[in-house]
Amino acid sequence: MSCQKTGQTQPPCGQRDEAAEKLGEGDEGVWDAVKQYYGGQGSDLVQTGVNCTRLSGMPPHLKQALSEVHEEVSGKYYGCGMVIPEALEGCSILDLGSGTGRDCYAISKLVGPTGHVTGVDMTDEQLAVARKFIDYHTKKFGFPQPNVDFVKGNIEKLTEAGVKENSVDIVISNCVINLCPDKGSVLKEAFKVLKEGGELYFSDMYTDSHLSPELKQNRLLWGEGMAGALLWQELYQFAQQIGFSQPRLVSASDVDVSKFTDLVGEARFVAVTYRLFKLPTTASPASTVTYNGGIKEYPDCFTLDHATAFKKNEAVDVDGEVAAVLSSSRFRQFFSFSESGPITPVTACPKVDPFEKTTKKACC
Repeated sequence: MSCQKTGQTQPPCGQRDEAAEKLGEGDEGVWDAVKQYYGGQGSDLVQTGVNCTRLSGMPPHLKQALSEVHEEVSGKYYGCGMVIPEALEGCSILDLGSGTGRDCYAISKLVGPTGHVTGVDMTDEQLAVARKFIDYHTKKFGFPQPNVDFVKGNIEKLTEAGVKENSVDIVISNCVINLCPDKGSVLKEAFKVLKEGGELYFSDMYTDSHLSPELKQNRLLWGEGMAGALLWQELYQFAQQIGFSQPRLVSASDVDVSKFTDLVGEARFVAVTYRLFKLPTTASPASTVTYNGGIKEYPDCFTLDHATAFKKNEAVDVDGEVAAVLSSSRFRQFFSFSESGPITPVTACPKVDPFEKTTKKACC
């Protein structure tokens, strides 16, 4: 256990307080553990090495947006990936587990004054920091009125928190779903509030191993995101059951869990960014699609996932699901579609092992 200050008395270095590490009963036990772990802490609390955002290779507009977020907000950031997708202007965005609002504020600049961002979080300390800087960022971005708000609630119960069904263009989340005891409810609620053609674009931690029941009761491992990490294959099962498109892997990074090998043994963990879409119930045929350009900051090439990219003015044969993603979502305005002539889809099956697609370790 880390011996840095966390607002509670810590045991001597090298010793674990077994009573303090035992999880309470049910979902409430997990929620309480997560609240205590993250409430009021700084971004150096998390020890797995995923809590960082590498600027190398990041598009300039994202670097700029993140650099304009107030330092007190960024200083309490927890996340394991980049959850800012393309073509955001004018969109309605919902951030699940928004914390102090770093991603919300960066995205609020990109959606512009005609868009809106709502953050949902259950931790009072995080919400207080987020709300404190609404006026600051409104003035910083030159908007006539705020385009961001923060709501207290559990992301397993979005509609109870006041989020309306079929009201959101994009749902994002950054290393939070792995902190939730009921992933199925989170994903169902996200599906429910998305508009048809809407997208769930999120980063989360996954594992390649079944953890023991004992480890799944460990408060420290819940706080670090490991105890609640899904097997990566389980996400595809949830998506199919709920009605999402197949998860499309955007990026993956190894997670350094070397400080916890005495607990997790040889289990591996990976931080993955996926995108899933709420598609129309009517299936789309395979199509020939052409990217016409027009997505700001991506004028010459649009990348859908790790294996699928569309160069401007280059016709590409795609399968029915990719055609549905492009034609029903906010990307439709940037593409031309044709169903005539022989079509031989070149798009690959999106189900891939993220451990085989990792880049550098998820640590700056």
